[in-house]
Amino acid sequence: MRGRILIVDDDAVFRGTLKIWCREYDIAEASNAEEALSMLKKPNELDLIILDINMPGMNGLAALEKIKDISPEKKVIIMTGYSTKNVAIKALKNKADNYLEKPFDIEVLREIIKKELSDKSGEGRPGDMNVLNKIEHVKGFIEGNCFKKITLRDAAEIVYMSPKYLSRLFRENTGMGFNEYKLKVKMDQAKSMLKTTGLGIKQISAKLGYINTESFIRQFEKIVETTPTQYRKNSK
Repeated sequence: MRGRILIVDDDAVFRGTLKIWCREYDIAEASNAEEALSMLKKPNELDLIILDINMPGMNGLAALEKIKDISPEKKVIIMTGYSTKNVAIKALKNKADNYLEKPFDIEVLREIIKKELSDKSGEGRPGDMNVLNKIEHVKGFIEGNCFKKITLRDAAEIVYMSPKYLSRLFRENTGMGFNEYKLKVKMDQAKSMLKTTGLGIKQISAKLGYINTESFIRQFEKIVETTPTQYRKNSK
């Protein structure tokens, strides 16, 4: 699959130049951090974000923190024309995946992009996939957006199917309904957070999109057959 990259920089000419340099990838653009965060809060298929530090309004370091909170699985390359050792260290501490100082060699950028996208599989573009690959693509879409509110219609659009047709094929090929699979992914994420983080039950519930913590606990108990608190105790 072609990597899907979001370039966040207030310089339109620079964004255009990067698009030309990286034309083998699917490129989206944002002119500031707020615009980028708005895009990330919606269901998306972005694999990588190239983020400038120095922008009007919210700077790149503040945006990086918010990006990793909204979409912790997204890879982020930080870039700046005002680099100092301290900025680089702070960016990496804020969980940037890589760092570039402007001006940079295009081949260096290509290598970094290639490295950060290296774990992505080459399954082709959604419109060209066969049914099995489309179902796998939808599963990946659900997993990559499990912290957001996504619908069957959202998933159907990315693989060029009608919601009704996708619903039938998804059940036939996975043995689960779309919403059932979506719930399973959420509970898998909940189990992972209970095991590996110190987040409280209410925080985990909110992160997974539940307005009511009790609803999350009931669903967790039904699927995992124990309470979140007991699951955390048993995992230690």
